[in-house]
Amino acid sequence: SMPSEMLMKIFSYLDAVSLLCVGCVNRHFYHLANDNGIWLKIYSSCFQPKRTIWKMKSEQTETVSLGYAALHDRKPGYWKKEYIFKQIAAVKTRVMRLVKPVDPYTGLPCKNKEAMKASGLSWIIVLKDKNGKEHVMEKANLSFKDTSVTILWYSTNWPCLDILSTLKLFGVTPLLPDQSRAPSKNGPRRRSLIAEYHLANLTESSTAVGADKLVQVFSLNPGLLVGLWKEKNEIAFVMASLHYHQLLERSTLGSATVQYVLPPNKPVLDDVDPEYGLHDYSLHLDMHGGSCTYLCGTFKSLSCRKGDVENGYLRLIVVSLKDNTKHLPLIGTVGLSWETDVFKGNVKDCYVMDVTLLDETGKPFWCFSAPVYMELSSRASSVFDYMGHIYTTDYADSEGKVCVELEWLEETKEYFIVNLVLYISTKKVNNWYGTNY
Repeated sequence: SMPSEMLMKIFSYLDAVSLLCVGCVNRHFYHLANDNGIWLKIYSSCFQPKRTIWKMKSEQTETVSLGYAALHDRKPGYWKKEYIFKQIAAVKTRVMRLVKPVDPYTGLPCKNKEAMKASGLSWIIVLKDKNGKEHVMEKANLSFKDTSVTILWYSTNWPCLDILSTLKLFGVTPLLPDQSRAPSKNGPRRRSLIAEYHLANLTESSTAVGADKLVQVFSLNPGLLVGLWKEKNEIAFVMASLHYHQLLERSTLGSATVQYVLPPNKPVLDDVDPEYGLHDYSLHLDMHGGSCTYLCGTFKSLSCRKGDVENGYLRLIVVSLKDNTKHLPLIGTVGLSWETDVFKGNVKDCYVMDVTLLDETGKPFWCFSAPVYMELSSRASSVFDYMGHIYTTDYADSEGKVCVELEWLEETKEYFIVNLVLYISTKKVNNWYGTNY
């Protein structure tokens, strides 16, 4: 029953975020909150609303301030859109400036963490039950590594696992990031779908990667771990591993329903000889378990010839069983750390593997961050220096495979990587270089 003039007077004191929120109350509020007079005032406080007119046959320009015409010659909501577009463009400019410097070892931007902060980026998971109801989990702990970020969600209000159908992972950015304060979850935000997982028959359709006294952990590709309480068979925590390569794009450029698709690579025209094979590749490898890093190393000058193609894969040997001078120790006791408000634990022989493979130009070729686990092998050791138990770690996706062989050295109580081989799909190589292996 309040007159529109009085509402407009109240709305004129609101900031941009509050004005966008109040416009969602009902249709009447939406039209009032679109008023060009209010938004021109907000726009003018950040940007000078000026128009440049070019005169014929003259290098002189005349700048005309927008006054009466700016309000009455524009459709309702014009200055709201102009303000939003310019604010988004300003944020993109700041982010692009931060991601421009590249680390020579990883081939990735040096200031990923700062770029995420500048964009206001955060991540949420949305659990959907079989009745279609959505449960949004916001609270998360972040752990940043050289090439990835690990996100851990835990809560005492998880829905019952038996009624859940899907889990969606989203990147979330505020529509109007404010550098002076933390993003508000009640303000206008946009979602970018990163991945979707099916939770029906979770224990049967996913891979069990380990357990401790309290939880059992299951892996879902790509890069997700779900921890279940042993006694209740309910969710204890969810952990996601996201590689920095294309992280900002996947977390911001997708829509709420469609994932962002990476653009195709433009091959180097003077170096596509398939007989030469892959050459001068570099690998940056991280193995960590949350708070602890077990291995962080860079391996250069990796190569293979076309004759190394086998079963649709090209083989890149990083560590050879025959060359014990290159065998690598893992530092610390391998395990994946987790915690909730009350409990915490460590799942042994399980860790996160971050792989960053760069081509001969230093461009990221194959990158992933994924939870993996070590499996005891029945095969006896053939290396005299160790003579201990053999463990294997395998990872595979549509672009390639990683095979790791570790041996336990009882004397020093540590694992040694004695064999590490990357298998790159010929389809991936052909798409990358435009060749035909």
